[in-house]
Amino acid sequence: MKLSDFDYPLPEELIAQRPREVRGDSRLLCLDCAAGSIRDSRFSQLRALLKPGDLLVLNDTRVIPARLFAQKASGGRAEILLERLLSESEFLAQVRASKSPKPGMQLLINGIPMLEMIDRQDDFYRLRLINDNAAIELFEEHGHMPLPPYIDRADEDLDRDRYQTVYAREPGAVAAPTAGLHFTETQLDQLAADGIDHVSVTLHVGAGTFQPVRVDTIEEHTMHAESYVISEQTVDAIDATRVHGGRVVAVGTTSLRCLESAALAGELKATTGETRLFIYPGFEFRVVNALITNFHLPGSTLLMLVSAFAGMELTRRAYAHAVAERYRFFSYGDAMFINRQ
Repeated sequence: MKLSDFDYPLPEELIAQRPREVRGDSRLLCLDCAAGSIRDSRFSQLRALLKPGDLLVLNDTRVIPARLFAQKASGGRAEILLERLLSESEFLAQVRASKSPKPGMQLLINGIPMLEMIDRQDDFYRLRLINDNAAIELFEEHGHMPLPPYIDRADEDLDRDRYQTVYAREPGAVAAPTAGLHFTETQLDQLAADGIDHVSVTLHVGAGTFQPVRVDTIEEHTMHAESYVISEQTVDAIDATRVHGGRVVAVGTTSLRCLESAALAGELKATTGETRLFIYPGFEFRVVNALITNFHLPGSTLLMLVSAFAGMELTRRAYAHAVAERYRFFSYGDAMFINRQ
Protein backbone atom coordinates (compact mmCIF):
# COMPACT_ATOMS: atom_id res chain seq x y z
CA MET A 1 0.00 0.00 0.00
CA LYS A 2 1.45 3.37 -1.02
CA LEU A 3 1.66 6.61 0.95
CA SER A 4 0.00 8.39 -1.96
CA ASP A 5 -3.14 6.30 -1.33
CA PHE A 6 -3.74 8.46 1.76
CA ASP A 7 -3.29 11.90 0.25
CA TYR A 8 -6.05 14.45 -0.29
CA PRO A 9 -6.18 18.16 -1.21
CA LEU A 10 -6.84 20.47 1.73
CA PRO A 11 -7.15 24.25 1.47
CA GLU A 12 -4.94 25.82 4.13
CA GLU A 13 -7.76 28.05 5.37
CA LEU A 14 -9.68 24.96 6.60
CA ILE A 15 -6.99 24.20 9.20
CA ALA A 16 -8.48 25.44 12.48
CA GLN A 17 -6.09 27.85 14.21
CA ARG A 18 -8.23 28.40 17.29
CA PRO A 19 -10.93 26.48 19.13
CA ARG A 20 -14.55 27.46 18.60
CA GLU A 21 -15.75 30.11 21.04
CA VAL A 22 -17.86 27.56 22.91
CA ARG A 23 -16.52 24.07 23.66
CA GLY A 24 -18.56 21.45 21.84
CA ASP A 25 -20.07 23.87 19.32
CA SER A 26 -18.63 21.75 16.52
CA ARG A 27 -19.92 20.10 13.40
CA LEU A 28 -20.11 16.31 13.25
CA LEU A 29 -19.85 14.23 10.08
CA CYS A 30 -21.62 10.90 10.54
CA LEU A 31 -20.48 7.80 8.64
CA ASP A 32 -22.45 4.56 8.53
CA CYS A 33 -20.11 1.86 7.22
CA ALA A 34 -22.80 -0.74 6.54
CA ALA A 35 -24.92 1.65 4.48
CA GLY A 36 -21.95 3.54 3.04
CA SER A 37 -23.72 6.79 3.95
CA ILE A 38 -22.47 10.23 5.01
CA ARG A 39 -24.59 12.74 6.91
CA ASP A 40 -23.98 16.20 8.37
CA SER A 41 -24.82 16.85 12.00
CA ARG A 42 -23.64 18.75 15.10
CA PHE A 43 -21.61 17.42 18.01
CA SER A 44 -24.38 18.60 20.33
CA GLN A 45 -26.61 15.99 18.62
CA LEU A 46 -24.30 13.08 19.47
CA ARG A 47 -26.85 11.54 21.84
CA ALA A 48 -29.12 10.86 18.83
CA LEU A 49 -26.43 8.57 17.41
CA LEU A 50 -26.02 6.56 20.60
CA LYS A 51 -28.35 4.24 22.46
CA PRO A 52 -28.70 3.06 26.07
CA GLY A 53 -26.12 0.39 26.76
CA ASP A 54 -23.44 1.92 24.54
CA LEU A 55 -20.17 2.67 26.30
CA LEU A 56 -17.83 5.59 25.59
CA VAL A 57 -14.13 4.92 26.18
CA LEU A 58 -12.24 8.14 26.99
CA ASN A 59 -8.50 8.73 27.10
CA ASP A 60 -7.90 10.55 30.40
CA THR A 61 -4.31 11.57 29.66
CA ARG A 62 -3.46 15.13 30.61
CA VAL A 63 -1.36 17.35 28.34
CA ILE A 64 1.81 18.66 29.95
CA PRO A 65 2.93 22.22 29.05
CA ALA A 66 5.67 20.39 27.17
CA ARG A 67 7.51 23.14 25.25
CA LEU A 68 10.43 24.83 27.01
CA PHE A 69 12.52 27.75 25.78
CA ALA A 70 16.06 27.37 27.08
CA GLN A 71 19.50 28.87 26.60
CA LYS A 72 22.86 27.19 26.14
CA ALA A 73 25.76 28.31 28.32
CA SER A 74 27.27 29.83 25.16
CA GLY A 75 24.22 32.08 24.87
CA GLY A 76 22.50 30.29 22.01
CA ARG A 77 18.83 29.44 22.20
CA ALA A 78 17.27 25.99 22.35
CA GLU A 79 13.65 24.93 22.04
CA ILE A 80 12.79 21.71 23.86
CA LEU A 81 9.69 19.65 23.12
CA LEU A 82 9.06 16.79 25.51
CA GLU A 83 8.52 13.39 23.89
CA ARG A 84 7.94 11.34 27.03
CA LEU A 85 9.00 11.10 30.65
CA LEU A 86 11.48 8.31 31.47
CA SER A 87 11.62 8.84 35.23
CA GLU A 88 10.96 11.58 37.72
CA SER A 89 14.09 13.45 36.62
CA GLU A 90 14.82 12.22 33.05
CA PHE A 91 12.94 12.57 29.77
CA LEU A 92 13.26 12.25 26.00
CA ALA A 93 12.77 15.38 23.93
CA GLN A 94 13.16 16.97 20.54
CA VAL A 95 15.70 19.81 20.73
CA ARG A 96 15.92 22.59 18.15
CA ALA A 97 19.09 24.67 18.29
CA SER A 98 21.60 26.21 15.88
CA LYS A 99 24.02 23.43 16.87
CA SER A 100 23.03 20.08 18.34
CA PRO A 101 23.72 19.86 22.09
CA LYS A 102 26.51 17.48 23.11
CA PRO A 103 26.57 15.06 26.06
CA GLY A 104 27.35 16.92 29.27
CA MET A 105 26.08 20.27 27.96
CA GLN A 106 23.92 22.21 30.41
CA LEU A 107 20.82 24.15 29.41
CA LEU A 108 19.51 27.15 31.30
CA ILE A 109 15.92 28.16 32.00
CA ASN A 110 15.53 31.86 32.82
CA GLY A 111 19.30 32.07 33.27
CA ILE A 112 19.49 29.19 35.76
CA PRO A 113 21.20 25.87 34.85
CA MET A 114 18.44 23.27 35.08
CA LEU A 115 19.08 20.56 32.46
CA GLU A 116 21.95 18.38 31.31
CA MET A 117 22.11 16.56 27.98
CA ILE A 118 22.90 12.87 28.56
CA ASP A 119 22.87 11.28 25.09
CA ARG A 120 20.97 11.01 21.85
CA GLN A 121 18.46 8.26 21.04
CA ASP A 122 17.50 8.28 17.35
CA ASP A 123 15.64 11.57 16.72
CA PHE A 124 15.39 12.42 20.42
CA TYR A 125 17.69 13.65 23.18
CA ARG A 126 17.78 12.23 26.69
CA LEU A 127 17.87 15.07 29.22
CA ARG A 128 18.22 15.02 33.00
CA LEU A 129 17.31 17.67 35.53
CA ILE A 130 20.21 18.99 37.54
CA ASN A 131 19.85 18.33 41.30
CA ASP A 132 17.26 15.60 40.57
CA ASN A 133 14.28 17.92 40.60
CA ALA A 134 10.97 16.63 39.23
CA ALA A 135 10.63 17.05 35.47
CA ILE A 136 6.86 17.39 35.61
CA GLU A 137 7.19 20.37 37.99
CA LEU A 138 9.70 22.05 35.67
CA PHE A 139 7.30 21.81 32.72
CA GLU A 140 4.28 22.90 34.74
CA GLU A 141 6.13 26.00 35.99
CA HIS A 142 8.06 27.05 32.88
CA GLY A 143 6.49 25.20 29.96
CA HIS A 144 4.18 26.29 27.16
CA MET A 145 1.30 24.27 25.73
CA PRO A 146 2.67 22.21 22.83
CA LEU A 147 0.34 23.28 20.04
CA PRO A 148 0.74 21.18 16.87
CA PRO A 149 3.03 22.47 14.10
CA TYR A 150 0.09 23.25 11.79
CA ILE A 151 -1.26 25.83 14.26
CA ASP A 152 0.61 28.90 13.10
CA ARG A 153 0.66 30.97 16.28
CA ALA A 154 2.19 30.98 19.75
CA ASP A 155 0.25 29.37 22.57
CA GLU A 156 -2.04 31.64 24.60
CA ASP A 157 -3.70 31.47 28.01
CA LEU A 158 -6.87 30.01 26.47
CA ASP A 159 -4.92 26.96 25.25
CA ARG A 160 -4.21 25.88 28.84
CA ASP A 161 -7.92 25.14 29.08
CA ARG A 162 -9.04 24.40 25.52
CA TYR A 163 -6.14 22.13 24.48
CA GLN A 164 -7.16 19.84 27.32
CA THR A 165 -10.18 17.58 27.71
CA VAL A 166 -12.57 18.25 30.59
CA TYR A 167 -11.83 14.74 31.90
CA ALA A 168 -8.01 14.91 31.73
CA ARG A 169 -6.55 13.28 34.85
CA GLU A 170 -3.19 11.58 34.27
CA PRO A 171 -0.32 13.93 33.25
CA GLY A 172 1.97 12.60 30.55
CA ALA A 173 0.80 13.61 27.05
CA VAL A 174 2.49 16.15 24.81
CA ALA A 175 -0.43 16.29 22.39
CA ALA A 176 -4.13 16.28 23.19
CA PRO A 177 -6.44 13.35 22.39
CA THR A 178 -8.35 15.81 20.24
CA ALA A 179 -11.64 13.94 19.73
CA GLY A 180 -12.26 14.46 23.43
CA LEU A 181 -11.89 18.25 23.21
CA HIS A 182 -15.52 18.53 22.02
CA PHE A 183 -17.06 17.04 25.17
CA THR A 184 -18.39 19.13 28.03
CA GLU A 185 -19.09 17.83 31.52
CA THR A 186 -22.77 18.64 30.98
CA GLN A 187 -22.92 16.54 27.82
CA LEU A 188 -21.24 13.57 29.52
CA ASP A 189 -23.71 13.83 32.41
CA GLN A 190 -26.66 13.94 29.99
CA LEU A 191 -25.40 10.89 28.14
CA ALA A 192 -24.95 9.00 31.41
CA ALA A 193 -28.51 9.91 32.39
CA ASP A 194 -29.61 8.39 29.06
CA GLY A 195 -27.87 5.12 29.90
CA ILE A 196 -24.73 5.84 27.87
CA ASP A 197 -21.91 5.49 30.38
CA HIS A 198 -18.19 6.13 30.00
CA VAL A 199 -14.97 4.59 31.26
CA SER A 200 -11.34 5.63 30.88
CA VAL A 201 -8.08 4.32 29.52
CA THR A 202 -4.78 6.20 29.54
CA LEU A 203 -2.49 6.57 26.55
CA HIS A 204 0.11 9.31 26.77
CA VAL A 205 0.32 10.84 23.32
CA GLY A 206 3.91 11.53 22.28
CA ALA A 207 5.32 14.20 19.98
CA GLY A 208 6.02 11.41 17.51
CA THR A 209 2.34 11.51 16.59
CA PHE A 210 3.23 14.49 14.35
CA GLN A 211 6.20 12.78 12.70
CA PRO A 212 5.52 12.23 8.99
CA VAL A 213 5.58 8.82 7.34
CA ARG A 214 8.88 8.85 5.44
CA VAL A 215 8.52 5.64 3.39
CA ASP A 216 6.53 5.17 0.19
CA THR A 217 5.36 1.67 1.14
CA ILE A 218 3.44 2.18 4.36
CA GLU A 219 3.97 -1.37 5.64
CA GLU A 220 7.63 -0.39 6.12
CA HIS A 221 6.76 2.41 8.56
CA THR A 222 7.69 1.98 12.25
CA MET A 223 5.47 3.62 14.86
CA HIS A 224 6.84 5.52 17.84
CA ALA A 225 6.25 3.99 21.27
CA GLU A 226 3.55 5.34 23.59
CA SER A 227 2.78 4.16 27.12
CA TYR A 228 -0.74 3.09 28.03
CA VAL A 229 -2.83 1.68 30.86
CA ILE A 230 -6.11 -0.25 30.82
CA SER A 231 -7.65 -1.08 34.19
CA GLU A 232 -9.57 -4.18 35.21
CA GLN A 233 -12.59 -1.97 35.85
CA THR A 234 -12.56 -0.73 32.25
CA VAL A 235 -12.16 -4.26 30.87
CA ASP A 236 -15.10 -5.46 33.00
CA ALA A 237 -17.30 -2.60 31.75
CA ILE A 238 -16.43 -3.37 28.13
CA ASP A 239 -17.12 -7.07 28.61
CA ALA A 240 -20.51 -6.27 30.17
CA THR A 241 -21.35 -3.89 27.31
CA ARG A 242 -20.60 -6.54 24.70
CA VAL A 243 -22.59 -9.21 26.54
CA HIS A 244 -25.65 -6.96 26.56
CA GLY A 245 -25.35 -5.95 22.92
CA GLY A 246 -24.09 -2.41 23.42
CA ARG A 247 -21.41 -0.79 21.31
CA VAL A 248 -17.90 0.07 22.46
CA VAL A 249 -17.39 3.65 21.22
CA ALA A 250 -13.76 4.79 21.23
CA VAL A 251 -13.41 8.54 21.75
CA GLY A 252 -10.36 9.21 19.63
CA THR A 253 -7.78 7.18 17.77
CA THR A 254 -5.69 7.01 20.95
CA SER A 255 -8.46 5.21 22.86
CA LEU A 256 -8.92 2.86 19.91
CA ARG A 257 -5.20 2.05 19.67
CA CYS A 258 -5.09 1.48 23.41
CA LEU A 259 -7.97 -1.03 23.32
CA GLU A 260 -6.85 -2.84 20.19
CA SER A 261 -3.26 -3.06 21.48
CA ALA A 262 -4.48 -4.79 24.62
CA ALA A 263 -6.54 -7.26 22.56
CA LEU A 264 -3.94 -8.30 19.98
CA ALA A 265 -3.75 -11.79 21.46
CA GLY A 266 -7.50 -12.15 20.93
CA GLU A 267 -8.90 -11.27 24.36
CA LEU A 268 -9.00 -7.81 25.95
CA LYS A 269 -7.02 -7.77 29.17
CA ALA A 270 -6.09 -5.18 31.76
CA THR A 271 -2.51 -4.17 31.11
CA THR A 272 0.20 -1.55 31.49
CA GLY A 273 2.90 -1.17 28.88
CA GLU A 274 3.95 0.43 25.62
CA THR A 275 2.41 0.14 22.19
CA ARG A 276 3.80 0.62 18.69
CA LEU A 277 0.63 -0.68 17.06
CA PHE A 278 0.30 0.60 13.50
CA ILE A 279 -3.26 0.26 12.20
CA TYR A 280 -3.79 0.48 8.44
CA PRO A 281 -6.29 -1.12 6.01
CA GLY A 282 -6.52 -4.86 6.52
CA PHE A 283 -6.31 -4.64 10.33
CA GLU A 284 -8.74 -6.88 12.24
CA PHE A 285 -10.61 -4.88 14.90
CA ARG A 286 -11.47 -6.93 17.97
CA VAL A 287 -12.94 -4.44 20.43
CA VAL A 288 -14.20 -1.14 19.00
CA ASN A 289 -17.58 -0.84 17.24
CA ALA A 290 -17.74 2.93 16.69
CA LEU A 291 -15.24 5.77 16.66
CA ILE A 292 -15.40 9.49 17.38
CA THR A 293 -12.44 11.28 15.81
CA ASN A 294 -11.29 14.55 14.30
CA PHE A 295 -10.04 14.98 10.74
CA HIS A 296 -6.41 14.02 10.20
CA LEU A 297 -3.44 15.13 8.11
CA PRO A 298 -2.91 13.79 4.60
CA GLY A 299 -0.52 10.84 4.63
CA SER A 300 -0.68 10.45 8.42
CA THR A 301 -0.87 7.19 10.37
CA LEU A 302 -4.10 8.49 11.93
CA LEU A 303 -5.74 8.82 8.53
CA MET A 304 -4.58 5.28 7.77
CA LEU A 305 -6.24 4.11 10.99
CA VAL A 306 -9.52 5.79 10.04
CA SER A 307 -9.29 4.26 6.55
CA ALA A 308 -8.87 0.84 8.13
CA PHE A 309 -11.88 1.41 10.39
CA ALA A 310 -14.31 2.98 7.92
CA GLY A 311 -12.92 1.58 4.67
CA MET A 312 -10.78 3.47 2.19
CA GLU A 313 -13.55 4.35 -0.26
CA LEU A 314 -15.93 5.72 2.38
CA THR A 315 -13.08 7.63 4.06
CA ARG A 316 -12.11 9.27 0.78
CA ARG A 317 -15.71 10.31 0.12
CA ALA A 318 -16.09 11.62 3.67
CA TYR A 319 -12.97 13.77 3.47
CA ALA A 320 -13.93 15.13 0.05
CA HIS A 321 -17.36 15.99 1.46
CA ALA A 322 -15.82 17.67 4.51
CA VAL A 323 -13.57 19.82 2.32
CA ALA A 324 -16.45 20.75 0.01
CA GLU A 325 -18.68 21.65 2.98
CA ARG A 326 -15.94 23.69 4.66
CA TYR A 327 -15.50 21.64 7.82
CA ARG A 328 -12.68 22.70 10.15
CA PHE A 329 -9.71 20.34 10.21
CA PHE A 330 -7.24 18.90 12.72
CA SER A 331 -6.84 19.46 16.48
CA TYR A 332 -9.18 22.42 16.97
CA GLY A 333 -11.42 21.32 14.10
CA ASP A 334 -14.70 19.44 13.74
CA ALA A 335 -15.39 15.76 14.38
CA MET A 336 -16.57 12.53 12.78
CA PHE A 337 -18.72 9.71 14.14
CA ILE A 338 -18.00 6.39 12.42
CA ASN A 339 -20.29 3.45 13.07
CA ARG A 340 -19.10 0.00 11.96
CA GLN A 341 -21.77 -2.09 13.67
